[in-house]
Amino acid sequence: MKRLKDKIAIITGAASGIGAATARRVAAEGARTVVADLNKDGAATVVEKIAAAGGTAMAVEVDLGDTDSVRAMVDSAVSAFGGLDILHNNAAATHLAARRDLPVAEADPAVWDETMRINLRGTMVAVQAAVPHMIARGGGSIINTSSGSGLAGDLSNPAYGASKAALINLTWYVATEFGKQGVRCNSITPGFIVTEASSGSAHGAIQDTMLRHHLTPRLGTPEDVAAAVVFLASDEAAFITGQTLGVDGGLLVHQPYVADMRRS
Repeated sequence: MKRLKDKIAIITGAASGIGAATARRVAAEGARTVVADLNKDGAATVVEKIAAAGGTAMAVEVDLGDTDSVRAMVDSAVSAFGGLDILHNNAAATHLAARRDLPVAEADPAVWDETMRINLRGTMVAVQAAVPHMIARGGGSIINTSSGSGLAGDLSNPAYGASKAALINLTWYVATEFGKQGVRCNSITPGFIVTEASSGSAHGAIQDTMLRHHLTPRLGTPEDVAAAVVFLASDEAAFITGQTLGVDGGLLVHQPYVADMRRS
């Protein structure tokens, strides 16, 4: 039996990468799925793939930095499908992290503010808009995509990391506030996930370095994250809320010298 049969889901950042894989998997598990992204053409392509596989989905353009746009996304899902059961807050300001999120000593406060506006405030507004509809249907599941960057320091992207750490805290607050009304909220922390954006030739050395520090024999894929989201969205996780699930191949659970010890 499909684990998300008769459910209605919104996946943000779903035009590519983790979001696209999650939207396809959620739809394959039986949910009517809103594929939401700033890139509406990319979202439409994912919808076409879902439809070709026999699923039901619609594309919605959303700008997480725009409160009205986020609320309209939720309204579109409810209008089209009659309610809402699952919200996967996956979208993030990766364009800022990739080019403009400089180390703390050089950080631009404007980039910091924009990162928080999209990654953190946008998620809060999505939750705020979604929860009443979930309660009306007897409950629901919210899954926030945090990051390993929210659990440990690094040499770059401090605004991104701080926003992802804050998402874990927001997860606790949402789980606490709405648990008695049947709404669960959990977060996931992907490690290094191989996507189109991270698989170019320039990233080969980075991938080799990252693989040495994983406990698994391979790096992660978007499908690995999608599987975790489906589990947390399903009734199989009915007694799980306020938790952070690492989908990172064990990257952050060992002593920092393990990779060096193996090589020696």
